[in-house]
Amino acid sequence: MQREHNAIVDRQFGGQAQAYVSSTAHSSGPDLERLAHVSQAWSAARVLDLGCGGGHVSYTIAPNVGEVIACDLTPSMLDAVTGEARRRGIVNIRTRQAAAEALPFGDGEFDAVVCRMSAHHWQDLDAGLREGRRVLKAGSPAIFIDVISPGHPMLDTHLQAVELLRDRSHVRDYRIEEWSAALSRAGFDTLRVSTHSLPMEFAAWVERMKTPAPLVTAIRALQTEASEAVRDAFAIREDGSFTIRIATFELTAA
Repeated sequence: MQREHNAIVDRQFGGQAQAYVSSTAHSSGPDLERLAHVSQAWSAARVLDLGCGGGHVSYTIAPNVGEVIACDLTPSMLDAVTGEARRRGIVNIRTRQAAAEALPFGDGEFDAVVCRMSAHHWQDLDAGLREGRRVLKAGSPAIFIDVISPGHPMLDTHLQAVELLRDRSHVRDYRIEEWSAALSRAGFDTLRVSTHSLPMEFAAWVERMKTPAPLVTAIRALQTEASEAVRDAFAIREDGSFTIRIATFELTAA
């Protein structure tokens, strides 16, 4: 099951790497601003950017730390990060290909771990979090950032449905309570949790993943037929654009 899912992720993102590097939804936000501030205390640290995607965590923290290892399952995504780092003149980012659930690093190898907008693609959240904790030195900081489910079953069903129609590598957007429990199981202590809204422009959202036209039509049908409560919760607009919630978990390795 793990190998099959990894292959789906690679196929989904393999041709879209540059789109994620240039994505405005991924390249800005209060979470990155917070990360830039927090990482100022990580001077000389070796940091793992777990599930780096388009590399925006790496670009944000690289000026503040000793070295960043940008790790992702998709080789073409890593190639895009290498190219963008070179374009920006950043010399302390290196890349490594791996699944979150099986990291090729030693125990306690990193001084900090950051993971942004990746875990909802993991086939096994608990395994990925355990690996993130394993490679982190005890007492060191970690930050996990991801889309969160609103929790109510009706709203949760809508969110998971449109996410999966848009991207078949999607596994789950978890509730804050699910995240907190999983992080605790993995050996993290939570210091701070913050949330913010992220507007998603519909045309760019589906284009970034090259969602097939029939599935785009299905998403729009779900939105059009959604109840008023669902439409209000996600601020669904006439063109299909909508708003999701992002959570930032600031942690230490127990």
